Amino acid sequence: MKKNILFFTRTMGLGGTENVVLQLCDIMVDKYNVIVCSSGGVNVEKLKYMGIKHYTIPDIEDKSLSNFIDIFIKLNKIFKKEKIDIIHTHHRMASFYTFLLNKIYNFKFFVTVHNTFLDKRILTKLSYTGANIVAVGEQVKSNLCDFYKIDSNKVTVIKNAVKPFEGEIKEVEIISRYKRQGNYIVGNIGRLSEQKGMKYFIEAIPIVLDRIHNVKFFIIGDGEEKEMLQSVIKRNGLEESVILLGYRKDVQNIMMQLDLIVLSSLWEGLPLTPIEAFSVKKTVVATAVDGTIEIVKNNQNGVTVNSKDSIALGNSIIKLLENSELRESYEKNAFKTYEEEFSFEALINNYRCFYEEN
Repeated sequence: MKKNILFFTRTMGLGGTENVVLQLCDIMVDKYNVIVCSSGGVNVEKLKYMGIKHYTIPDIEDKSLSNFIDIFIKLNKIFKKEKIDIIHTHHRMASFYTFLLNKIYNFKFFVTVHNTFLDKRILTKLSYTGANIVAVGEQVKSNLCDFYKIDSNKVTVIKNAVKPFEGEIKEVEIISRYKRQGNYIVGNIGRLSEQKGMKYFIEAIPIVLDRIHNVKFFIIGDGEEKEMLQSVIKRNGLEESVILLGYRKDVQNIMMQLDLIVLSSLWEGLPLTPIEAFSVKKTVVATAVDGTIEIVKNNQNGVTVNSKDSIALGNSIIKLLENSELRESYEKNAFKTYEEEFSFEALINNYRCFYEEN
């Protein structure tokens, strides 16, 4: 008989954490009865398509007493109704609720930690008590062990991965048109949030255009900073050079049509964007933060610069656009990195072993 597993996260909206949850659903659905619990989002439709039940609860980031009680009551009902054997959380507050639930019921408690943090030391350590923990990268594990003093034997590193791109390229008309006009195409893909540092990417663009005039810049994603970023574009007179493409489901397809990919994040656990880029033989200019440097090796498979440094970001984009041989060399190394370290088969095997051993 299949065991019942509940994946508990904040949302099923846009973002790397949500993509990892979808990957785990895909991996585990044959061996477990999979249920997901979150405040909802666009990826709930994907869960329905996969035949996976989703329960909608209030936002776990709302820490008011009434919301706390409401969520805990709903979780208790879900647990009883579905006869849950395993809860696997993907958010710190989700882990806290699960820690409390684990005081009442007997079940296996797993956590995947997606980012590094330097706050809420007591809450974090309490939330992960009794859990077997997956860290998405070595930097995340170091953060858990060094800052939060969590036993290293309780933390397993399983690096994020993406499936290889196997479909045909479906041209995006606006990208194709600009390429036919002789433009380089540079893209930055991610949620339009503070974490992704899109503002610094936009501020690097005039530096590039002063040197190379035939470049068009695409921002692929959506989020709470959209209006602010539009004002930054306008303030810098970049309306003709920067295109906000919005959220796209076909990230690897888009990447195949770009000359260069930029990741301007201010912090990361182990980001999917450079892995996705490497999987389609593209190189990256990235900020040297946390887990990103576990993927992007400076002057080997890409270029890294300090976060918030728009000048260095712009100069590195220029460097790779002007030197096609160097860019192609990094692209070859990038794909090799993907095959050796971030293949989807490795992710499947590592998670299945983790479940069986714990």
